[in-house]
Parts: sequence; structure tokens; C-alpha cells
Amino acid sequence: MIRSGPWEKRWISFVVLCCMNLLPVQSVQAQTPVSVELVLAVDTSYSVNNGEFRLQMTGIADALRSPEIVKLIEVHEGVAMSVIQWAGWSVESNAVKWRLLATPQSIYAFADEIETMRRDNVGSFTAIGTAIETSLHALAVNEYAGEILKIDISGDGISNVGPAPSQSRLAAEIQDVTINGLAIKTDQKNLDQYYWNHVISGRGAFVIEAADFEDFARAIRLKLLKELAPVIGSEKRAPDGKTAQENANRLATIQEPVDVGFEETKQF
Repeated sequence: MIRSGPWEKRWISFVVLCCMNLLPVQSVQAQTPVSVELVLAVDTSYSVNNGEFRLQMTGIADALRSPEIVKLIEVHEGVAMSVIQWAGWSVESNAVKWRLLATPQSIYAFADEIETMRRDNVGSFTAIGTAIETSLHALAVNEYAGEILKIDISGDGISNVGPAPSQSRLAAEIQDVTINGLAIKTDQKNLDQYYWNHVISGRGAFVIEAADFEDFARAIRLKLLKELAPVIGSEKRAPDGKTAQENANRLATIQEPVDVGFEETKQF
């Protein structure tokens, strides 16, 4: 019997990963065009207690309801968004399903769904690679065709089960999907560096830091502001009459906790 060495095994794993994940994103069905598709993948592992889970849900909901986020979404030609819970594994049935956000009413309704979402049992461990793969699948089979595809991974620990996130993100790179990170540094003070080195990927990818779960609401609001910032040069006008360029300029003047100078982040 011929035995595979470590490099051969890595190559075989890479090929299998690509075969499993490279359903070309957006190839499954007729789809509605949108500017952005964004998966919010939220850590619900054993290290996250019920109070901390609720802080995450409330933080995301409040961020979406903020006037700055609502205006940013209205600048786009539709934003499709979904939420996935992940831990040792993740399944899309645990998510708030895909929603098309285009009006304040649609945004507020989505925020309400997130705020009241129940916590599901998706294991005790931390499988960031699995979360990436599940998010890629969610992008591939939904009913939207986004110009920009993004995955938002938030968590409080390093991956300790399942495929290595540095391996799983290769499929995202091939499919031109950006992965951004929100590192909750409650117990692991260098977690942001782990996210930089092993999790995030793609054009303009970045990491936002939260000191703890109490700080999550500030961090996710800042993160969504950066993820949803319009492409400079677009002339589409928001309901307030301003172009994407004008709104981007306006964001630079917003006071803390929303600082679009992004001193807390580095560019990937």
C-alpha cells in the first residue's frame, strides 16, 4: 500500500474542500440582484453563556436600527442578510433566514427577528472552519445575486475542532467572498491576531476587536458601518438626497463609538 505523506494529504484535503464548496456561488437558481450579500455568523459555543448570547443578538439588532446603518443600507440596491449560529457545527436551519433589506421597515423587521431569535444547540466546541463552509453554502443556494459577497465571523475563541479556518477560507478566496472578523477578547487577549492570521480573507478584509461581550454592541455597529460602506464613486442617491460619496464623507465625521477612521482595525 502506498501511504500519503503530509503534503499529499494537505493537497488531497484542499481538492476535496474545493469540490465540496465550489458550488459556484449564485449558480443554483434564478436570483434577485442586490448590492451586498452578508452572512452574520455568531458564536454560540460553550464559552458563551445565555446572557452573552443575548448581548450579541441585542447588539446586532440595535446596530441595524441605528440611523447611520439604515441610511447606508438605503444607499444600496438592496442588501440581503442572514444570521447563522455556530459552535462545534452549524446548520442553516438555526439561522434567521435570508431577508432583503431595502427600506426602514424591512430593516426593523429583520432586527426584531434577530433580537428574539432563540439559541439552538450547535455543540460546545469552536469550529470556525465549519462556520465558514456553512456560510459559503448559504451564499451559494440563496435567492439573491450580490455584487459583493461577505461573511462576518464573530467569536470569543480559536478554532479547536473541524477543518482549519485557514483551509476553509481558501474556498472563499476562490469564490471572491470576503471574510471579516469580530474578535471578542474576553479570555484570549491575542484573539484578534489569530483572526488576522487564520480567519479573515479577501479584498479589504479586516478585524474589529471587542473587549468583552458588553463591548459587542459597539464593535458590531462599527463593523457593520465598515462592511456596508458604499463603493466610492457610486452616484445612487439615498432617500436623504445624498450620493454614496457624500454619505461616505459624512460617516467620517460621526462621533464615537462609530469612528470610520477605523483606528481599531488594520487593512488586510
